[in-house]
Amino acid sequence: MRRLFAIMLVSMLAGLASGPVVAGEAGDIVFANRGPWSLPDSSIAWTVNVAGPEAPGFLPVHDGSVTLAEIIDPSDQQPALQLIRKTDARSQKIGPFPISGGDPVLTFFLEQTSRDMARLTGGSPFYIRNRIKDAVFRGGQIARDGDSVVATFQPFAADPNAAKMNGFQTLKLTFVLDDPAAPIRELRAETEGDIPGYLNHMVLQ
Repeated sequence: MRRLFAIMLVSMLAGLASGPVVAGEAGDIVFANRGPWSLPDSSIAWTVNVAGPEAPGFLPVHDGSVTLAEIIDPSDQQPALQLIRKTDARSQKIGPFPISGGDPVLTFFLEQTSRDMARLTGGSPFYIRNRIKDAVFRGGQIARDGDSVVATFQPFAADPNAAKMNGFQTLKLTFVLDDPAAPIRELRAETEGDIPGYLNHMVLQ
């Protein structure tokens, strides 16, 4: 399962990296080149909290974490990246990912949001993933909060299938960055109101 999830993440990462040549400024900032990563003697961790209604396959997470670390890929003995996801019940290793292949944490966050939305709405994860990809590359807004840049996106606000999305048409993606070349400080996916009351929130430690 972890290998399948890693393959899906790498596939999504490749798809995002090959987006439109002319991208929105907000998307450019979020998908800035943060590689090559160099973490031989350290790691970077984010807290994770996921909330939403009960549904088959949906996993709420309280006080979880995602850690990005450098490993040696046993297949070729070269440096690679690995994610370690800890939830309330288990720890899972995801990877490996290329050192210079983009931001695995960002891709993990977007893929997890897409999968959660699919589970909670019964919609197609492929459609959801593509709509999010288009929104991040073609739209978005930028604001400043002190020394930080805040990029926001609403991928389903004008979607023709909004009536079938059980509240996810209000989904907002928010990214807080101190430096486009540094790890993203905060990643948030959240719907408005009590229905469905979805939140996927990661904060850099």
